Amino acid sequence: MKVVLFCGGMGIRLREYSDQIPKPMVPIGYRPVLWNIMKYYASYGHKDFILCLGYKADVIKNYFINYDETISNDFVFTKGGRNIELLNSDISDWKITFVDTGLNANIGMRLMQVKEHLKGEKMFLANYSDGLTDMHLPDMIDWFSKNPDETAAFMAYQPTQSFHIVQRQDDGVVTNISHIGSSGLHINAGFFILRNEIFDYMEYGDELVDEPFNRLIEKNKLTSWEHKGFWASMDTFKDKRVLDDIYAQGNAPWEVWTKMDNQPKKRTRMEKIFFNYAAI
Repeated sequence: MKVVLFCGGMGIRLREYSDQIPKPMVPIGYRPVLWNIMKYYASYGHKDFILCLGYKADVIKNYFINYDETISNDFVFTKGGRNIELLNSDISDWKITFVDTGLNANIGMRLMQVKEHLKGEKMFLANYSDGLTDMHLPDMIDWFSKNPDETAAFMAYQPTQSFHIVQRQDDGVVTNISHIGSSGLHINAGFFILRNEIFDYMEYGDELVDEPFNRLIEKNKLTSWEHKGFWASMDTFKDKRVLDDIYAQGNAPWEVWTKMDNQPKKRTRMEKIFFNYAAI
């Protein structure tokens, strides 16, 4: 299936980076978070990507145009560097469609602008460009495929942060307070599966999870897949630091591609050099 990735936002909560690069290009270790998300999908065989660009679109375009396979792959170096023989490859079988969907467009508007690239697709995948997970994607796809009456699904995740949910009266009197982890509440964590009929429920200007999803709710056509494993979103500088720390331990949960052969992650010498440099 094709994968639509929304990567046009400004990422203002990552101001330390967003003045120079768009949020999807903020690195985890030595590769951008966008690359990690695309690698996740590609690991399950979904390698046809549509990037909905906006803020600093040129940075994302140039990254892939000038992509250096030697950073994350082993290779043979001969003739003083004039001949480089890659021993494996990251993206040689990826197809990436770059679409400028505007600087200020919301998620729904960005999706509508790539509709023409989804013609003939009964179902497609979509996601924000800041969330990482170890969810086994084929299970979710298989489950959704068996529910033909539903138009859209997303990954539901129960937050684990140290927040408390408060119920209060209009006069401010608190009637209940509980840890968010025991509240039974879930959040929309992205990782959407959408049937092409989603466009029948969309109008110009709609935000995807507001008007269209509420129209689906009225028709009992919106569902969710609960994931109890790892999920994290890189919204703030603190989130980035946490993900960097997880990555530095050498066994990042979202790197499902390193676990498919039941092998521990092994960084190449070049990867180690880049990671150590980025940590300075």
